[in-house]
Amino acid sequence: MPELHYDITGTGPVLLLLPGGAGHPMGLDPLIGHLAPHFTVVTYDPLGLAHGRLGEPVADQRVADWSEGAHRVLEKVAGEDGAAYVLGTSSGGITALDLLARHPGRLRGVIAHEPPCVTLLPDGERLRAELIGQLAGGRPPAGEPTPFGVFLDHVLRPFTAYRPATGLPCLTVAAGTDSRDQLLHRTAEFTAQYTGGAFAEFPGGHLGTVQHPAAFAERVGEVLLG
Repeated sequence: MPELHYDITGTGPVLLLLPGGAGHPMGLDPLIGHLAPHFTVVTYDPLGLAHGRLGEPVADQRVADWSEGAHRVLEKVAGEDGAAYVLGTSSGGITALDLLARHPGRLRGVIAHEPPCVTLLPDGERLRAELIGQLAGGRPPAGEPTPFGVFLDHVLRPFTAYRPATGLPCLTVAAGTDSRDQLLHRTAEFTAQYTGGAFAEFPGGHLGTVQHPAAFAERVGEVLLG
């Protein structure tokens, strides 16, 4: 069974944090710091990229593998019967949707922030191809391995093909206020309708977790804890 890589900080109810991209939690320390007074924040690193594995061979990734890894982390930190909250953003938001579909009884509340489930939209395959082309066009020059390179090569295509289940409980699908009139804001609204989840706006854009960590953390608390 693959080794699990995660970090724990803070006190309070367990909040499983599922980063976007290739799962590397880079740039999330300020957000975690603002969440830690209210939650025991468990940050899952599915490929271990922040734990010394960046540069090792990586296969194409499966959403199911990430969500089952996340479930194994919850079993370790919350026990077999303990419930937890989940915050996933971008590809991590897709992981959160799959985790909720597979293990709804383990979760007290889930926020999926701008999950790129673009194939749900009318003409979704065309939109997915355009999104992949736009992101691939931003590839950095060849050199040392980067989390973004891993994301482009092994995460982007399989994850953007994911279609979530319907009738998901305790779910909020979120989009950034700065993302209005953009593809992933529209995708989030459509995903909320499709899954039966609530819809909420959060500060910033697709990278609101990094752009506005304090305000983003406050909004997380409002949505999950009321």
